[in-house]
This record gives sequence, C-alpha cells and structure tokens, in this order.
Amino acid sequence: MGKLLYSGALAAVAALVIVTTGCAMLEHAACAVSKTAGKLPVPEVYGKLPDGRTAKIFTLTNANGLKARVTEYGAILVSLEAPDRAGKMADLTHGYDSLAGWLTNSSYFGSTVGRYANRIAAGKFTVDGQAYALATNNEPGGIPCHLHGGKVGFDKVLWDGVPVVVGGTPGVAFTYTSRDGEEGYPGTLKVTVTYLLTEADELKIFFKAVTDKATVINLCHHSYWNLTGDHTQTILGHRLMLNASHYLPTTAGLIPTGEIAAVAGTPMDFTTPHAIGERINQAFEALKLGGGYDHCWVVDGRPGQVRLAADAYDPVSGRGMKIFTDQAGVQFYSGNFLDGKAVGKGGTAYQHRTAFCLETERFPDSPNQPGFASAVLRPGEVYTHTMIHQFYCK
Repeated sequence: MGKLLYSGALAAVAALVIVTTGCAMLEHAACAVSKTAGKLPVPEVYGKLPDGRTAKIFTLTNANGLKARVTEYGAILVSLEAPDRAGKMADLTHGYDSLAGWLTNSSYFGSTVGRYANRIAAGKFTVDGQAYALATNNEPGGIPCHLHGGKVGFDKVLWDGVPVVVGGTPGVAFTYTSRDGEEGYPGTLKVTVTYLLTEADELKIFFKAVTDKATVINLCHHSYWNLTGDHTQTILGHRLMLNASHYLPTTAGLIPTGEIAAVAGTPMDFTTPHAIGERINQAFEALKLGGGYDHCWVVDGRPGQVRLAADAYDPVSGRGMKIFTDQAGVQFYSGNFLDGKAVGKGGTAYQHRTAFCLETERFPDSPNQPGFASAVLRPGEVYTHTMIHQFYCK
C-alpha cells in the first residue's frame, strides 16, 4: 500500500501525507488509501515515558457506538467499548486507566507482541546454520523458554502512530524499527501494525514486516476479553467455538511436542460451541499441563486465506465476537495465570479466569520444529498477518 511520511509533531501528523505505492501493507484490505474519505482520528497526548518521550493515543469510533482506543506505547489496544443487547456500553478488555499503568503491563494486556509471539524452546533457534540465543523470560513447569519477544518486546517500546483512512475506513498505522540484535534476534526489522474500525463493527488489525537479514517472526495481538463488560466476573460461562479440528499438544514446559492431534473426543473440541468452564477442570493431560486452556489450535482451512477462527459469545449480555484470520493457528488462553496482582481499570484486581485471549499466529516454537511451516523471513520477502474481530449482539 504505501509509505507513511510523517514527523513526531502533532501538527505534522494532522497534515499527514500518504503516498500510495501498492497494496503490500494491508493484505486483504482495499488498495485505495484516501486522505479525504472518512474522518481521521485526532492524536492526543497520553503521557510520558520515563525517558521523557511522549506517547500519543487515538480514538476510533463508528456510527453504531463502538469505540476503540489505541496508543503508541506497545501499539496497544487500550479499550474496546461495545453495546450489550439492551444497548448498554461497556469496555470489554482488561487493561489500565493511564500510561503509568501500562508501563507495568507484565500480562501483555492489549499488546502487539513480537518479534516472536508465544514460546521458543530454551530461547534458542538456528537460521542458515547460525545459532541465536534469546532471553528465557518464562518458566512454565519450571522449564525456561523465550516468551513474546523477550524482556523488552514490541509490547514495551514506543511506536510512531499516524492517522490513516483505508478504503474509506479511518484507522491508525503504527510503525517501529527493531534493530539488528535487539533481544537477540538477527536483522533490522521494519514493522507496521494498522488498526481500523469499520461500520460493520469490525476491528481489523493488519501486520506487515520486512527485514534486511534472515530472521524469525510471529507477530500477534494479545487483548484479554471479557464480553460481560464486568471484569470482576469469570469468563467460564462464555460459549466458545473454535474452527479447528486439531490442536498442538505440549510438553510440561508448554512447548509443542510436534504432534498435530485431533480434538475429537477430548475437552479440546470446540468445533461446536461449549462453555469455557464446562470441561476446563477435567483430568486431561493438556489441561493439567496448562492449568486450563493455553494451547494453539490449528485453524481449519488454508493458511494465507482469511477464514473464521473463533466465535465467543456471552449469553448474559448477548455480546459476541468472531475472529477471522489468515494465520495457521489461534492460541486460546483462559486466563489461568491471572491471580489478582494486576490491578487495572477502575482499581479492578484481575482475578483467575476473568478474561480470555484468542491470539492468531504461526505455531509456537516453529523455528525449532521441522514439521511446522517455516517462520523465517528473508530480505526481499514481506511478512503479513490479518486479524479481524467482528462484534455482534443477539
């Protein structure tokens, strides 16, 4: 799609120049980028980082009352407000009221995660015969691994945000350059993440990246959802459908074993809707290892084509959310590690299983799994990832 030419000044952002050069940035989106169609979101100062840099925040709205707020810090979705069946609005995401809170975000609430989302065994991988070592910042089952890009992943850096309109839909494009060697990864990686909020009640997220050296990549969006809008309540009564006939069993360290297992006849089968809490405590090995659901499901259909991955529904409020993606997998996490220590919006202490995540992605530990599709990105190639959240009520 285009080059985004801008400075950090708010005046320059408001006078954004968009030069259209193709369709690479927003795969599966309309090619045309307009400076006049739709209403550009106005950037506001959200706060300052400890080093004095300013982070801006943007508000996206549609005619149906949906509101999404996104910030340059971590390219984070700060909040998503949607109505219930009675028309009552509520924020459906865990998170914080201020930038100061987000600076403590160790749970990846709302974050853009990278350079490699999910886990890499022992924090090691090899590309073209060269071995690389990453931080081991997670120890499920007491077994160290690399998680979500390391100690200072993409969720903890300041991105540059500019308003855009794509195919008549307003949004925000965030860009970040990850230098060669950052968090141990090879290659300078230039990344763009674009959020759009459509009149069809869709929050669309498009990821794009290019590199100057062979590297591994797996970007994802990591919001924690509670469709009741009451974040003191568990999500165990939410009904979930996953368009996935298979999932990836793991070791005690939550690293895929390499097996692609059928879900039929197991509590991992969400091919028809089930309450999240219906089978979560069954004596099934995968659930015991994960402390609940924390696994990657293999989305049915062909990777590279946008298709339905998941459908979550809260029968009490009537709110629902469908997830569409072009990725091979979706990680369903049932908030097993939430323990009340994270105190977020309105002073709410986020307790066990008060939110769920649906992270569309490449398979975890793909760099070390010869049976999985390659996660290597090379110079001259373009990494893209489409994720669509479609909200509804019934």
